[in-house]
Amino acid sequence: MKISILDQSPISVGKTAEQALKESLKLAQIGEELGYTRYWITEHHNIPGLSCSSPEVMLSYIGAHTNRIRLGSGAVLLPYYKPYKVAEIYNMLSVLYPNRIDLGIGRGPGGSDKAKLALSDNYSEQVRSVPESIVELLHFLKNDFPTNHKYNGISAFPLPNIPPQPWILGTSIKSAKIAAANGLPYVFGHFISDIDGLKILETYRQAFKRNNQLKHPKTIIAVSAICSETKEKAEEIALGELFWNILISKGEGNNGIPSIEEAKQYQFTVEEKETIKNMEARMIIGTPMEVKEKIVELQSLYQSDEIMIKTNTHYLNDRVKSYQLLAEELLTNN
Repeated sequence: MKISILDQSPISVGKTAEQALKESLKLAQIGEELGYTRYWITEHHNIPGLSCSSPEVMLSYIGAHTNRIRLGSGAVLLPYYKPYKVAEIYNMLSVLYPNRIDLGIGRGPGGSDKAKLALSDNYSEQVRSVPESIVELLHFLKNDFPTNHKYNGISAFPLPNIPPQPWILGTSIKSAKIAAANGLPYVFGHFISDIDGLKILETYRQAFKRNNQLKHPKTIIAVSAICSETKEKAEEIALGELFWNILISKGEGNNGIPSIEEAKQYQFTVEEKETIKNMEARMIIGTPMEVKEKIVELQSLYQSDEIMIKTNTHYLNDRVKSYQLLAEELLTNN
């Protein structure tokens, strides 16, 4: 089974953004050593607890300190950017790190309403134009605009020998159809979706248009998982992120993921306890064997080619340990 890392580069209470970003580098390096296929980092705006607003900056930094693991955005939020500039950035990364760069593409805001206004004067219009923007971006990446196109003769230099691999990320029928129409691989965000993922992936596979780059549909399922030696310890570690989400829903949590100790001291209301149960239902929490069984079950259910794992914890050691335990179960013991 192929497994990969999705990193939101969270800041822990008492730590700085600099520390969080350096921990992301360490995580990528450890992921490479353990045999993970990819390391992707997310793009978020005006969220104080998440440190990465520019995946391309971090990918360049991490690429210089790793050797094999594929690196990508999870995702570039295309409504904020012109396709030409995105192509230039990811072509340049592909020149620096040949055959290692993935270009994940998303449509979501990745932040607050005020952040949307600060980043784009017409965000809603740009979201509606995403299908056309993706087609334009693909032409820039392949450097193959038709002769009568307005951008014919413009190239997104520097041109790599192996272009970045585009992916579409989403949680909807619409995103699945966009991926299928362009013959692109698709990542389904299981950990943030309340929608029937089976129907979404079935739509993607049925509508998929094969091309020279991708002959068959290809999918990744992105899950949230926390693993430890015992289920009790895993649940304890997970409480930090769950508590953080409760704080965010109340307009708090600006300092990042609370410690386990702080979370255990908090008096949750009945409603908050119910919210936590609902959040836990979208997570995989347990021992290495328990988490492995659930991941294998999801892969079989969705018939996915790969599983991408998001793990947010207060302590880096807990996050690293979780990925190590999963690698031992899913890679070493295949």
